[in-house]
Amino acid sequence: MSAPDPITRFLDLRALWGGGDLASQVQLRQWTGGNAYQDHNQYVELSPGELQSFIFSRDVLIATHGFNVNRADGIQTLSQWRQLLTLPDSAVFLGLLWPGDSESFHALSYPAEPAHAVGAGDMAAGFIDQNFGNATSISFVSHSLGARVILQAITTMKRRPVRRAVIMAGAVDDHCLNEEFSAVPPKVKEISVLASKEDEVLRWAFPVGDFVAEIVDRSHPWWESALGRFGPAQLPEHYQPPCQIPKEWKYGHGDYLRIDPPASSPIPPECGIPPPKPLPQNDAPGWQEAWSAAFVSCRFQ
Repeated sequence: MSAPDPITRFLDLRALWGGGDLASQVQLRQWTGGNAYQDHNQYVELSPGELQSFIFSRDVLIATHGFNVNRADGIQTLSQWRQLLTLPDSAVFLGLLWPGDSESFHALSYPAEPAHAVGAGDMAAGFIDQNFGNATSISFVSHSLGARVILQAITTMKRRPVRRAVIMAGAVDDHCLNEEFSAVPPKVKEISVLASKEDEVLRWAFPVGDFVAEIVDRSHPWWESALGRFGPAQLPEHYQPPCQIPKEWKYGHGDYLRIDPPASSPIPPECGIPPPKPLPQNDAPGWQEAWSAAFVSCRFQ
């Protein structure tokens, strides 16, 4: 492994720092360090030539955030989380920013509403098709409603298959990989999911909460629950189990990617979901995002 790169590169699909619509085209940017909430001058242009040099003959991992995340939040969380990944020297990381703070909370439940996520996926797909031909491979990782961004991108991409897709706390229907996004599994070599039944956001954002889930099973027509709580309702092609984080860990929706407190140090790559055991890093503040990075690092290999 090489020394950590202090710069985080981004595909920025936002028109504004907060709220607003999608940009008219993908913007290439890089974050050179500092505080994303104050040092906007550190968020500078990345030229097309620099991007091409960065991804040339590399395995590219593109990571995106979820809903209610402005540009500064996205820069801060993805830059911080990148430092916790353990990737081989053949790999590079790109953050993908989209206007997730332009959607309402209730948009999590209904496929027709989160239009910015769908639009971001289409925009990213077109850009990747046109500009990533010299990369060795493309992989994706998402958090929350960002799942819809990467699933739409994979659906729309035309020129190459995807090597890995990891969906963390997916704010999409748990049937989506067999129904709405059924085109995705055949195009991805390996699909992984991280889910937690302790995710309070997804518990109440989808029609079936804990009480109803106890009396209505997945075969019932009333059932609609989140991929990020229960995992896939039906196992799709190329799916890599397991997915359920131990209930005893009390893993919440905001734990996969965190701003405060940051994790103290990386955790070695960990591919499987562990049985109940002592919490990683002795329950040190921020251990959750370090563990999610360890999981993604291993599944990316």
